[in-house]
Amino acid sequence: MDGNGRWARERGLSRLQGHRAGTENIRRVISNFANHGVRYLTLYAFSIENWRRPRAEVRGLLRLLGEVIDREVHNLHREGVKLNHLGTLDGLSTRLQKRILAAVDLTKTNTGITLNLAFNYGGRQEILMAMNKLLAQATPPESVDETLFSQTLYTADVPDPDLIIRTAGEHRMSNFLLWQSAYSEYYSTPTCWPDFNEAAIEDALQAYSQRQRRFGGLQEQQ
Repeated sequence: MDGNGRWARERGLSRLQGHRAGTENIRRVISNFANHGVRYLTLYAFSIENWRRPRAEVRGLLRLLGEVIDREVHNLHREGVKLNHLGTLDGLSTRLQKRILAAVDLTKTNTGITLNLAFNYGGRQEILMAMNKLLAQATPPESVDETLFSQTLYTADVPDPDLIIRTAGEHRMSNFLLWQSAYSEYYSTPTCWPDFNEAAIEDALQAYSQRQRRFGGLQEQQ
């Protein structure tokens, strides 16, 4: 969810005010994607690299997450949204850990859109976590295939992403779902996250609908 800081700077606001504006856009985005029939949506909210940001900004981001959970989780629950957390709880306060786990537990049986919140997440860290888990279980090397490895990741029960959208004109992968995105389509929009509205979502989905996904094969001749 890129561009909160740039959005704020263009308006003479602080970076934290930009992040707050970004959180206020989350429910609208979820609703718009759900209305398009999207069954799984992942929001990359805080990477493990984000701990390197100024301490005040990190504290503000963590506080915002707690506020968003308190403000939105019951509304999301009523709308049938299932919430998953992708990432590690290490480094988060005990209170914030409990709020995340409680939100996941509250919505675990919902059957609407599944919202994966990637918070304190890193793709390389996830792959290492899965490998270490298999080693700790003394898993025979010959039994490790793509299916087993995928089931060891945070996204064990989630299909690989079809489309990855980068807002604010970003084009890099940024350590996001590195294993899962092997055949994902990428789309970049100059729109900053707080302004990522229904029209921007329509543009992204329209662009995706025109892609030809061959997964390494050749498209059959008509």
